[in-house]
Amino acid sequence: MLRHSDIIREIEQFAPPALQEDFDNTGLQCGNAADECRGVLICVDATPEIVDEAVAMGANLIITHHPLIFRAIKRVTPVGRVGTTLVKALQSGITIYSSHTATDSARGGVSWEMARMLGLTGVATLDRQSGRMMKLVTMVPTSHVEKVREAVFAAGAGALGDYDSCSYAVEGEGTFRALDGANPFVGDRGELHREKEARLEVVMPSWLQTKVEIALREAHPYEEPAYDFIALANAAPYSGLGIIGDLTKPLDEADFVALVKRTFGSPVVRTTRSRGKKIARVGLCGGAGIDFVPNALALGADAYICSDTKYNFFLDYADSLFLVDIGHFESENCTKNIFYRIISEKFVNFAVRKSSIEENPINYL
Repeated sequence: MLRHSDIIREIEQFAPPALQEDFDNTGLQCGNAADECRGVLICVDATPEIVDEAVAMGANLIITHHPLIFRAIKRVTPVGRVGTTLVKALQSGITIYSSHTATDSARGGVSWEMARMLGLTGVATLDRQSGRMMKLVTMVPTSHVEKVREAVFAAGAGALGDYDSCSYAVEGEGTFRALDGANPFVGDRGELHREKEARLEVVMPSWLQTKVEIALREAHPYEEPAYDFIALANAAPYSGLGIIGDLTKPLDEADFVALVKRTFGSPVVRTTRSRGKKIARVGLCGGAGIDFVPNALALGADAYICSDTKYNFFLDYADSLFLVDIGHFESENCTKNIFYRIISEKFVNFAVRKSSIEENPINYL
C-alpha cells in the first residue's frame, strides 16, 4: 500500500526540508502522512477550487510549491483562502504538503528548471548555501576502517558536488583503558591499551547527522567510539538560490525578451531600458530574487530574470545589466514539472496530475 509518506519521502530526498530558508514553512500543511495515497494533484498554490479538483479526480494528496500556512494562524475556520482551504481539505480527507524554499534551493530545483527551459549551459548556483555542511571525524581500528567507511557512505555521508564516497584517513595510535563494567573489543580491563587506528574524516550534509551517527555506531567495533561532528563554513557546491549560465548563442534584447516570454508563458514582462547590447550570459532566480543581482554581475551576467521587482531596482541597475521581471507565478509554475517528474519516475503508472484549473491570480489587462 502506497502512503502519503512514501510520496513525501521522494520529494524530501530531492529537496530536504533543511534547505529551506528560516522564514519558510516547507512541509506537511494538514492531514495525515500515514494515510493511504489514492492519487496526487500538483499545483503552485492550494485553494478551495484546487481541493475540489482533487476530490473530483479521486486524489487525496495535494503537493504545492507555496505553503498554504505561511504566517501563524490562531484558528481554523472557513474564512479567507487559507481557512476555507484547510477546512475543506480536512473535511474531504485530503493531505496537503508544500515544498517551497527547499525546492528553490535544491540542486535541480526552481532556478535550475528555469535554466533548463531556457537552454542555458555551464550553469552554476548564484548564492550558494553555507552552514548546511559538517564533517564527521572518527577514530577506527585499522581492521574496521572499510566497514565503517561503507556504513557512513550508505547513510549519505561522503557526497561532495558531483562526487560521492569522499573521505580521508590517516593512521596513528590510539590509547584507552577499559574500566570495570566495560566490555572492550580489544585489550583487558584495567590495563592501558594501545591500538593502531585510523582517523577517518567524511564530509556530509548537516541534516543527515542522526542517520550517519546511527550507522557509525552500528558499524564501529568499539563500545564507545570516539567521533566528532564539526560544523563547516564551506558553501555547498550546488544548493542555494539562483542560477547563472550561458545562452547557446547571443541574442539582442528584443529576441531575448521574446524567448523569455515564450519560455515562461509571460504575456508581458517589465524590463530596464534598452542598452543595445547582446545578451549571452544570463542570471536568474525563481520568485522574488532581485537580491542576487550583485552575484550575477560579479559573474559577468548580461541579463537577469526574476519577479516582484520594485521600481528602484530598475532605476539602480539600468546601466549594469538588462533586468527582466517575468511575474511571480510565471517564474514558479515550473515547479509542477519538477514534482511531477519526481513522483511519476518513482511510482510508475500511479495517478499523479498537474492541476488543469490553476491560473495566475494576477490578471494582465
